[in-house]
Amino acid sequence: MIQEPELETLAWEDRLRRDGQRYREQVGYLFEHSRFYRRKLTEAGFAAAADVGGLEDIAELPFTEKDELRATRSEADPIGTHLAAPIEEVVRIFSTSGTTGLPSYIPLTAGDLDNWVRTSSRTYAATGMEKGRRVVSTYNAGPFVAGAALDAFNRLGVCHIPVGTGNTERLMTAVQLLKPQMLVLTPSYALHLAEWARDRGIDTAGSSVERIMVAGEPGGGEPAMRARLEEAWGAVVVEAMGIGDISVSLWGECEARDGMHFCGQEFVHFELIDPDSGASLPVEDGAEGELVYTHLRHRAAPLLRFRSRDHVRLRTGTCSCGRTAPRVRCIGRTDDMLIVRGMNVFPTAVREVVNAFAPAVSGVIAIRPKAPGVKQEPPLPVAVELAEGHEGTPELAERIRKRIRDTLVVTTDIDLVEWGSLPRSEYKSKLVERS
Repeated sequence: MIQEPELETLAWEDRLRRDGQRYREQVGYLFEHSRFYRRKLTEAGFAAAADVGGLEDIAELPFTEKDELRATRSEADPIGTHLAAPIEEVVRIFSTSGTTGLPSYIPLTAGDLDNWVRTSSRTYAATGMEKGRRVVSTYNAGPFVAGAALDAFNRLGVCHIPVGTGNTERLMTAVQLLKPQMLVLTPSYALHLAEWARDRGIDTAGSSVERIMVAGEPGGGEPAMRARLEEAWGAVVVEAMGIGDISVSLWGECEARDGMHFCGQEFVHFELIDPDSGASLPVEDGAEGELVYTHLRHRAAPLLRFRSRDHVRLRTGTCSCGRTAPRVRCIGRTDDMLIVRGMNVFPTAVREVVNAFAPAVSGVIAIRPKAPGVKQEPPLPVAVELAEGHEGTPELAERIRKRIRDTLVVTTDIDLVEWGSLPRSEYKSKLVERS
């Protein structure tokens, strides 16, 4: 189902032209209301909004980094100096998990929140969520941006069954008794659930679940991981992706399952850049790079050229579903990437190669760098968990090592470990373990 056909089927070039005016208005708003951007842009040589130009000139502007925003927080400015609306106009304040220190606060005006809900509704509609479906969600929304997804579920008219993380038995009971057609969770938790159910004689493939929407981490688009999940659940797997600082959901995968469509029309502009040089890359079929986002109609805390650290592969052209927006497949996070003898190595790419050795392996891995930082010397230590009932052999380890070498051009040291010895996650999996 296409939630807003007049926007989602509009020719992409026409969409860019329409967004150009919104962008100019947003830059004007930043100069007038954002202390952070007024200073940042002035220091970069742009004295007024008119000097910034249009979307065709956006690559001339500096990037915004998350650490920059954190650095402006203080007791006087708990949100940061990028707050651009009176606090009296803010109707919702979400927060991040604070895994790198104090939580970051994300304020929204009523208009911002509605824009988020509209964008998320388009995203989830693309994944097959529609009125009348029973949907079990496992995300602990609480104070986090995922809470905005609940409003989108309401707008789509689904029967939402929120369970949250931390109680797998409660979740599987809901699946067995309430018979939902759809699950919403991370790919690593979907795999963990299938293992948990199998150990207790529960047939997930025979359940009512017809579709699984995975989000929150890369993995659902990896062919081997997707195949494992679909076999275990007897269901179709689709992906969604967003970023808390910009919009809870921005990309959703349709029935063609050829990548996630951009669903932020009118509200967000995206670019593709080289993550190393920062140079702009053309938005064309097959291009790979890091996503960078700019708000177009945001008031509380608008962001300009915000680096996402999501490394994607792009698809363009009209899809068979009728949507005209580009599609992406997330390859991994550039801030999770390791560099081994000059080769960029994404942990998710290593997992994808290892998963090709199923059913001998469980699909759970742990990369254990020998040195701090990004740069590593070969061989890169990788723990590969065996499937239940399988024994590791030197021959299997060598086959995996050779396949990784041939595919990713990196030398590894494969340690085959017993089934169940690597940790599972009810939310996001951790593929890199540092001592």
